[in-house]
Amino acid sequence: MLIKEAQFVRGAASWNGLADDGLPEIAFIGRSNVGKSSLINMLVGRKSLARTSNTPGKTQQFNYYLINNAFYFVDLPGFGYAKVSKAQRAKWERFISRYLSEHEPLRLVIHLVDSRHDPTSLDKDVMEFMKGGWMTYVVVLTKMDKLSGNQRGKAKSQVQKALAAFNLEVPVISSSAKNKTGKDEILQWIQDVGL
Repeated sequence: MLIKEAQFVRGAASWNGLADDGLPEIAFIGRSNVGKSSLINMLVGRKSLARTSNTPGKTQQFNYYLINNAFYFVDLPGFGYAKVSKAQRAKWERFISRYLSEHEPLRLVIHLVDSRHDPTSLDKDVMEFMKGGWMTYVVVLTKMDKLSGNQRGKAKSQVQKALAAFNLEVPVISSSAKNKTGKDEILQWIQDVGL
């Protein structure tokens, strides 16, 4: 798949703000500071389409990017680090859960996990939620360029072990936005869901 065009089109802070034009959606989910914006920028071949920040929890809405005028990348709010109230965090969790379970245009969920750390309890919550889900689900290990060869293998096996605990057999893709590792494989999965 070749991405020729990409543009930010909207931010949605509530269910009514979600796109309603029926175009297919690819969702990116992961804890704050896991590298969602960097991964999206790598996939579209742009340095600053999705805004990256050193301040965790900057994404506080569903950010929609129109790709090739045919489908959307949807950057979901990062979970975990964000310095927000428990009430706000609970509101996000309900919104995200509803989106993942009810939003019909959703075709693929890409769950980003930081390769430098074992999957967190929040990562495992996402895995458990995706068990038995109706849409395609893949896990992407980010920041693999920061690990040695042995560490990379260990990181991948830790994620596979966490997935196995939920009886999930899903692809685990190694990636690095810096080195563009994993780009072709991720784009192939996007293409395979019919885009």
